[in-house]
Amino acid sequence: MSVRKRTWTTPKGEERSAWVVDYTDTAGKRRLKSFKLKKKADEFAATASVEVREGIHVADSASATVKQAGAFWITSAESAGLERTTVDSYQSHLKLHITPFIGDLKLTALNIPAVRQFEDQLRDGGRSQAMVRKVMVSLGSLLADAQERGLTGRNVVRDIRGRRKGGDRRQEKRQKGRLKVGVDIPTREEVKAIVGVLEGRWRPLLLTAIFTGLRASELRGLRWKDVDLDKRVIHVHQRADRFNEIGKPKSISGERAVPAPPMVISALREWKLACPKGKADLVFPNGLGKVEQLNNIVRRGFQPAQVAADVADETGETDKDGNPISVARYKGLHALRHFYASWCINRPADGGLGLPPKVVQERMGHSSITMTMDVYGHLFPRGDDAEELAAAEAALLA
Repeated sequence: MSVRKRTWTTPKGEERSAWVVDYTDTAGKRRLKSFKLKKKADEFAATASVEVREGIHVADSASATVKQAGAFWITSAESAGLERTTVDSYQSHLKLHITPFIGDLKLTALNIPAVRQFEDQLRDGGRSQAMVRKVMVSLGSLLADAQERGLTGRNVVRDIRGRRKGGDRRQEKRQKGRLKVGVDIPTREEVKAIVGVLEGRWRPLLLTAIFTGLRASELRGLRWKDVDLDKRVIHVHQRADRFNEIGKPKSISGERAVPAPPMVISALREWKLACPKGKADLVFPNGLGKVEQLNNIVRRGFQPAQVAADVADETGETDKDGNPISVARYKGLHALRHFYASWCINRPADGGLGLPPKVVQERMGHSSITMTMDVYGHLFPRGDDAEELAAAEAALLA
């Protein structure tokens, strides 16, 4: 690899000069790259020589733009059979967040400063920290695919992620705060009130959500063949995504068996006689026996039940008859999943024993115990630390 100065005369008679790095890439092909300054040429030569030696160097002419690599990445995701929701999310990140800012940039020019500037542009554009993090994960996946295709020699996003060691995730958790009972998680009194007003087709569905903690997608994809009414166990083997397509659970841990209390089993036995029949054999289908829309469950079932149970907040407005208008306190079905977790953790109030973290993880279908403790760890009962320290002190000084 050599660095030399090249001079030439233009057709107009003007003299020009540039510094040229002359080298052979990892494929054995001769490459020339020009720079205005010798300093820049020397820097490139030093970096390129290491990359060629390690077999990771990719010349600019052999690379592609971020937009072109993104198209390859989407094709790979579709060919791998990823869920439609996942591919749709990738396409959205590429079209709305990545391409507008760095789509025309060559992958070989995508260094740490460029990626940091990209992050700043996303934040300055009003995107939330959670969205920025998701887009960065997608960009890292895009670069990983490009690496495998030989379009880039490094994955800058993963280099940055390794340096931060989870700092962004911790910052996001600090900003979001812990789940709070009465704010994010319905109280026991609120759940009792909701259970008391449930009726019709929504009663078995919402009872199952409250006392098994199944995700909304798992409830919508639940089949009668997976409900053992005699043993009072519900088996989770599939889920319905937001496109109403049936697929596997979110993770291997998502496939699980969850015990159901007598009230749920009784409601399901009764519902089975009236449940609309369909080829999919769904427990909670729509009127045609097909997958029910999540929006229908929330707006027609869960939220009206809250208002009827007075688990609602006044808007300050009135209807045409002068009656105050109230809205449901909990907007999404995930609040009931949070309640189930808190109920499992603190069941001593019901005369039973609270479940240990590992069992709670299995019931919730979390991929790791870390996820369970990150979300619900603060809800587990703790001993009296002051009394424990006092006893330890007495034992030490006795």
